[in-house]
Amino acid sequence: MSKKTLIVGNWKMNLNTAGASLLMHRLHERIKIHRDIEVVLAPNLLVLQPISVQIDRRKFRLAAQNAYQKDEGPYTGEVSFTMLQDLVHYVIIGHSERRIHFNESLDEVRDKVAACVRNDLTPILCVGETHNDRKAGESKQVLHDQVTTALSNLTSQEVENMVIAYEPVWAISTFGGELAKPDLVKSEMDFIRKQVADLYGQKVSERVRILYGGSVDNNVVSGFLAIEGCDGVLVGGASLNYHKFSGIVDVAYKLGHNGDSDG
Repeated sequence: MSKKTLIVGNWKMNLNTAGASLLMHRLHERIKIHRDIEVVLAPNLLVLQPISVQIDRRKFRLAAQNAYQKDEGPYTGEVSFTMLQDLVHYVIIGHSERRIHFNESLDEVRDKVAACVRNDLTPILCVGETHNDRKAGESKQVLHDQVTTALSNLTSQEVENMVIAYEPVWAISTFGGELAKPDLVKSEMDFIRKQVADLYGQKVSERVRILYGGSVDNNVVSGFLAIEGCDGVLVGGASLNYHKFSGIVDVAYKLGHNGDSDG
């Protein structure tokens, strides 16, 4: 069974309610329904609810950018995965900005992944090494630790239904924005899939969706989507530009229909 190409737009800490609504309107105008492409938008938490009312669910699904691992309780200021159940399909977990700016540990990411699955939401687990990790030759070890710890409380069925995004920190514009070469990306994505295979078997590793994220825009996305085993992209800054983001969806559609795919 072929997997849908997954295009995820992470709006990060941008846009108030009016700005988010306007961007949603522009995206709705420009993005067509493609049955083999799934487009997911991750607005900030404050505007998730109004966007959930505005969104055309034939075209888009919603994701939250983060949540707290306890289902309820005296945790002032936090929002749980339980509270997100009626609003979103996906939650981004372990993004490098959360690991770096908010010191999210491997164990905390693991607990968030488990809470996400427990509440019938789909985790988009972000993993990736820093420039210093790569310079020290520790990329594989970092990826191994991030993947194996995050998945350690899941069943094989839960893993095959989740999404893993490979985001080399050194390729994200916030942290340097050095463009990653597709052959390097393929090597690391293959390594991530091997970690899943070692833990849960070959069949599960083939079914789990693995995305690439790291300064992706409409000009470079084709090189990453063409990688064998790449199931889509996680888009940051370009997702705030409706020309660029709709362009990414267009590229994904064209790539999928150069061969024998149907539309």
